[in-house]
Amino acid sequence: MYLGIDVGTSEVKVLLVDERGSVLASVGSPLEVSRPQPRWSEQDPAAWWEATQKALARLKETQAAELAAVRGIGLSGQMHGATLLDAADRPLRPAILWNDVRSDRECEELLARVPETPRITGNLAMPGFTAPKLLWVARHEPEVFGKVATVLLPKDYLRLCLTGEKFSDMSDAAGTLWLDVARRDWSEAMLAACGLSRAHMPRLVEGSEPAGTLLPELARRFGMNGRVTVAGGGGDNAASAVGIGAVTPGTGFVSLGTSGVIFVVNDRFLPNPARAVHAFCHAVPRRWHQMSVMLSAASCLRWVTHLVGGAGEAEMVAEVEGLSAEARLRAPIFLPYLSGERTPHNDPAAQGVFFGLSHDTDRAALAYSVLEGVTFGLADGLESLRSAGTEVGVLSLVGGGSRSPFWAQLIADTLGARLLTHAGGETGAALGAARLAQLAVGRREDEVCVRPPLLREYEPSRDSARSLADRLGRFRQLYTASSRVWGKASGPR
Repeated sequence: MYLGIDVGTSEVKVLLVDERGSVLASVGSPLEVSRPQPRWSEQDPAAWWEATQKALARLKETQAAELAAVRGIGLSGQMHGATLLDAADRPLRPAILWNDVRSDRECEELLARVPETPRITGNLAMPGFTAPKLLWVARHEPEVFGKVATVLLPKDYLRLCLTGEKFSDMSDAAGTLWLDVARRDWSEAMLAACGLSRAHMPRLVEGSEPAGTLLPELARRFGMNGRVTVAGGGGDNAASAVGIGAVTPGTGFVSLGTSGVIFVVNDRFLPNPARAVHAFCHAVPRRWHQMSVMLSAASCLRWVTHLVGGAGEAEMVAEVEGLSAEARLRAPIFLPYLSGERTPHNDPAAQGVFFGLSHDTDRAALAYSVLEGVTFGLADGLESLRSAGTEVGVLSLVGGGSRSPFWAQLIADTLGARLLTHAGGETGAALGAARLAQLAVGRREDEVCVRPPLLREYEPSRDSARSLADRLGRFRQLYTASSRVWGKASGPR
């Protein structure tokens, strides 16, 4: 048996799989995001560990015999989060998360210090990445910065709790702006630009390699017998790719989680920072990937459901499905930039907008606008990938948003690409983490990293694509017009 543990933004998910990769059980434990000021997004690292322990305890109640047979644990998690520890490995402050955009000025400072940042890291300096966050802490919280002994990413803090060891994998480390992504090693120049050194960093391994052993006292508490290897793991998107079988060049997926991602595997380092495309290491050796990222995706649906008092997200989508085609064409245009935006705009000041409200606008129309706006954001990301020379054909659809056939068809129509959904596709990164655990104990990649069983195919409709094209054009015009005014409205930095 193998466990995949995914430290997400909204929950910690623990997945139990057997030797064949079949999912036997899944348990989630919720997390809260703190937003103490505009543009800030933080979490208490202790909450990740507490949520993990709760999930494992619940799993033990129903799967005790299976837990006893666990031989490997894989970890995945939200990327970029700055988890600052003192010399005793105690968190110095809440972790600054991937969707925190307070450090845009520090991005400019980092580029001024190291003009070759895009060449070394394969990425533009953006507030979501980890390095600018440390420059912000150094400027605004110097007493905290002076005590920093180690910087870990969220899943790697969880590894410290599980094993007592400090490791990170290449895919997650590539999202810090401290990694030389082509060389798959820490960059001395990038670290020095932030007042750090290798001594502040965890050791690096490939995601499919061992990176610690579960502490004996924890193994006893959760009923695991024998030695339990903890794999290097991966950032959430690279782990999702492993879970969906996207490990060979040209394969990829669309992820509808808190953020929205289009991910394509490469056999070499192919940076294209000019269009805010990310180029990262994959969680498996000798592979990289390109990725477009929008900061708010399924989280927008969660937001509008709460805003209009919906019973739940599935119920909200059901209301949307009841709209006529004419009502959808009259719905407002929605810009989904609730946390700023990355690809293709690299605009931390970007804000959410409903344009075209009238007395006839009801909550179903607002919810449709949100689904459509997120889809249009994905279309912008796909255009950026194609401009970098990436060919995209068939894409798998993963993440919580993949549960909605309506949304899946809307994405296929807008992107003009065939989408596949798979059994267990909603498990996303947790399944990939479990697969990395299998690799870490010696299983072969071609046996483990296969596509899960196909559930459904979504063929793009030309008629729907034509009706959406006009709205997509207005969506893009609206961003251009709005970006001229929201800088002054974005609040303190």
